[in-house]
Amino acid sequence: MATDRDAERDAITAGIQRLLDGRPTRSTEALTTLPLAAEAGVKRWVLTHKHVDLKEEFVRRKSEANGIPPAFQHLHARAVDAEAAAKPLREDNDHLASASPSMPRSSTNSGLSWTGAPTAPPTAAPVRSLPTRA
Repeated sequence: MATDRDAERDAITAGIQRLLDGRPTRSTEALTTLPLAAEAGVKRWVLTHKHVDLKEEFVRRKSEANGIPPAFQHLHARAVDAEAAAKPLREDNDHLASASPSMPRSSTNSGLSWTGAPTAPPTAAPVRSLPTRA
């Protein structure tokens, strides 16, 4: 019985390492208990009831990585950079929108103007019958 427990612990430890390295083999890269159980090849209750210390170690190591798998950390960094670059643009856009409140916001962004008269939908061409073979 101790062998089964040791085998479970080894599988869970290896699963933790694979998930945190961003190279899972049996689950998604989500850093939660369910993918960890799938990655280790054990039932979820084995993590939450039998090997609580390993689950807590996983949670601790996940929080050290900010909850973002390594495979996605470069994308997170790009998103943070894009948000930082967009902030002055948003502020400039808000400034321009508040400078001319009478102009609709959509026309300030698109450069299109509204003529005031709705246009009728285009009419379909009449249907022409094709000759049939005799």
